[in-house]
Amino acid sequence: MEENKEFRVLMLNGSPRINGNTAIALKEMEKVFAENGIAAETVQIGAQNVRGCIACRSCVKNGKCVFDDIVNELAPKFEQADGLVVASPVYYASANATLIACLDRLFYSTSFDKTMKVGASVVCARRGGCSATFDELNKYFTITNMPVASGCYWNSVHGREKGEAEGDEEGLQTMRVLARNMSFLIKSIALGRERYGLPEKEARVFTNFIR
Repeated sequence: MEENKEFRVLMLNGSPRINGNTAIALKEMEKVFAENGIAAETVQIGAQNVRGCIACRSCVKNGKCVFDDIVNELAPKFEQADGLVVASPVYYASANATLIACLDRLFYSTSFDKTMKVGASVVCARRGGCSATFDELNKYFTITNMPVASGCYWNSVHGREKGEAEGDEEGLQTMRVLARNMSFLIKSIALGRERYGLPEKEARVFTNFIR
């Protein structure tokens, strides 16, 4: 593996609250990434004005989304990153709609190969809806050849009022394990890419259900 290579992880915080419970989970991961020599950048998405995708397909022609906002700013960061963490509070058993709008457009409008970038999702709830939101966020990785990092439990922390997640010792441990596993995967994939290259690609096949 190339010496002195800097590994990077992009972390998207889907909460509108600065330094809230979702941020506590991400900061726990950031500490582990730093210990493993991985540079982590966190971008707060939740309170931004992000429109949803309108399926205009302008990105196919122009190479970027027609709405010139945070999505186009994130695109080069995502391309350069070795891993992506997406984190969200739970709203009505699902992720923050602003984060979903951002992810829909970010993944759809970027044409660079995401194969073997490591993905991880993190969720925060008062009580319920964590697993549904966790599954919702993981779909972005599984459609783009991105391995999904796992922890020792579903990647969730609990807390309602600001700072309560600090008391979720099991949740914070899960964040640390997740970050360690993600660090290991990122470095292992870099070694594998150097020795074996990327997996063989097939031409995409698109089949419509109605003909």
